[in-house]
Amino acid sequence: MPATVRIMIDKLNRLCYSMIQFFYFNTAREGSEKASTSALFMHFMKRVPHHIPASPGSIPNKHLKLKHKSGMSTMSMELDFIKGMFDSIAPKYDFLNRCLSLRQDVMWRRHMVKAAQIPDGGVVLDVACGTCDVGLEIKRQKGSRVSVLGTDFSPGMLFLGKQKIMSCYGSMKIGLAAGNALALPFKDNSVDAVLIAFGIRNIMDRQRALISFHRALKKNGKVVILELSAPEQKGFRRLYLTYFEKILPLIGGLFSKNKNAYHYLPASVLRFPDAPTFAGTMKSAGFSNIKWKQMTLGIVTLFVGTR
Repeated sequence: MPATVRIMIDKLNRLCYSMIQFFYFNTAREGSEKASTSALFMHFMKRVPHHIPASPGSIPNKHLKLKHKSGMSTMSMELDFIKGMFDSIAPKYDFLNRCLSLRQDVMWRRHMVKAAQIPDGGVVLDVACGTCDVGLEIKRQKGSRVSVLGTDFSPGMLFLGKQKIMSCYGSMKIGLAAGNALALPFKDNSVDAVLIAFGIRNIMDRQRALISFHRALKKNGKVVILELSAPEQKGFRRLYLTYFEKILPLIGGLFSKNKNAYHYLPASVLRFPDAPTFAGTMKSAGFSNIKWKQMTLGIVTLFVGTR
């Protein structure tokens, strides 16, 4: 694709998402808390979203899918499929994460947040934030010393994330907005860390997403990526793949009522590049001092890079 066309598409995405695709999820019970969250978004976002959905089902389709004048969707079929899939499994997402990982996901996120080395007074962007487990872990570790912004393209996930934040704090301590990782609505050089857990493999153009992360980060800011991976040790890999490809889809489909989602999961993990290859993609996007660590016998990998 010619560079000029790519730039035009990127600008179109930014404009469309800033005008229509972003929604506030910061309806707090306390006026001062609402005002502070709104001010935070006003400062860091390129445009201010204007619609606050009451529930996932209340969001009109016209707000969820933008079409080019030619009739072609501005989001790829892959993006539409994944967004719809996550909306459908959102109600059981947390339960299945804990169950299928034997609660190892809690430990993985704890290590992820520590690896970000978030400075006091810093601003953290949680991309593909889902139901806000990473954001809540950041708040657990850092408290009010940092500001957390979360973005995801699934309104269903964001709605449940909002409920979790309100349940934990009684007010919106984390700012949430719907958005696309390929065209983040945040100002350049505005955040101290970008975190994304179990989301990068769902993005087809990963380098473009990483460039978007790089653009949002301040100098010396950290990008921290937590992603599922296939174990390298042959004996364990065979056992793991049997569970991953045969048993997990049955359990996930039973509880979520979406068998396709849990068949997609192992397929997407097996398609994801190995650690050295993905580290090379991070380097091509502009990151330096790239490190990675495998955890739990290699079923997840934690990547860290510096802008």
